[in-house]
Amino acid sequence: MQRRALLAAALAVPLPALAQGAAGGDWPQKPIRFIVPWPPGGLNDLVARAFNDPVARALGQPIMNDFRSGAGGRIGVAEVARAAPDGTTIGMGNLGPLTIFPHLFRDIPYDAGRDLIPVVMFAASPLVLVVANEVPARTVAEFIAWVRARPDRSNYASVGVGTAQHLIFEMFRQRDGIAMEHVPFRGTNESLPAMLRGDVQAMFDTLPLMLPQIRAGAVRALAVTTPVRVAQLPDVPTLIESGYADIDVATWYAVIAPAGTPPPVLARLHAEYVRVALLPETQRFLAEQGLIYLPNDPGVFARRVAAERDRWGAIIRAQNIRVE
Repeated sequence: MQRRALLAAALAVPLPALAQGAAGGDWPQKPIRFIVPWPPGGLNDLVARAFNDPVARALGQPIMNDFRSGAGGRIGVAEVARAAPDGTTIGMGNLGPLTIFPHLFRDIPYDAGRDLIPVVMFAASPLVLVVANEVPARTVAEFIAWVRARPDRSNYASVGVGTAQHLIFEMFRQRDGIAMEHVPFRGTNESLPAMLRGDVQAMFDTLPLMLPQIRAGAVRALAVTTPVRVAQLPDVPTLIESGYADIDVATWYAVIAPAGTPPPVLARLHAEYVRVALLPETQRFLAEQGLIYLPNDPGVFARRVAAERDRWGAIIRAQNIRVE
């Protein structure tokens, strides 16, 4: 109950008051441990370093990236949840471990709604719907019509059962009744060659991974999943423009903290990560990586996480999706 009360207070108190309280306190007095629940060397690593270095300079203490990979991010997130809520341990939160996996795995070692505070989303990756060049469709509507005209003869790829890339097609199935076979792969390094061979005809994947393939003409982009078009693909419409008003999806990079972390600490973290996200050099970095920044005032990201957890849970239950 104490942790829930602290979480409610953190989301209810205005940012200026909290930031002032943090500035007048003595946090941080020692280095901050930032748990990255993925292996070093990937995009999560790159994004964490790009943000944590300037945030650390503003806070006056180092932010030490601690890579705790495994189980699709669940191991590292569990370590954040177990940490002392004193502001010395925070971590990276991502879409799967916070909103989807709680509905897929019975033995998940944390309660995403009870044990963690979503502080701020500092970068996001649009997903883009791409099709093989053999597919004649140029729009989402044409693609759905093409699939309907050849039931059970089309395949779509994902990077795993229960990922957002999989579940968006389940949303298509719910709304449009399309019959496509799901072919899960372990990563884009497997799914993309399968598409180029003609084994699968469509997939959603992150913009950073698909942008070079789209620009090279290896695949064709039909839509992005963010509320507005992305600067990297200005001619590609959103799914909302394509008639799917309920599909607003991005994979994101965020700060999470253990439940019970003091509200002034949460406010200072929010303020500093937002400040760094809006710097011109950070905006250039995000654009180069195929990433975007989605504004989220204090409390907005926490509400988004809760809403997405409910949405994905409903889809998983309706489609009886299981991970064996």
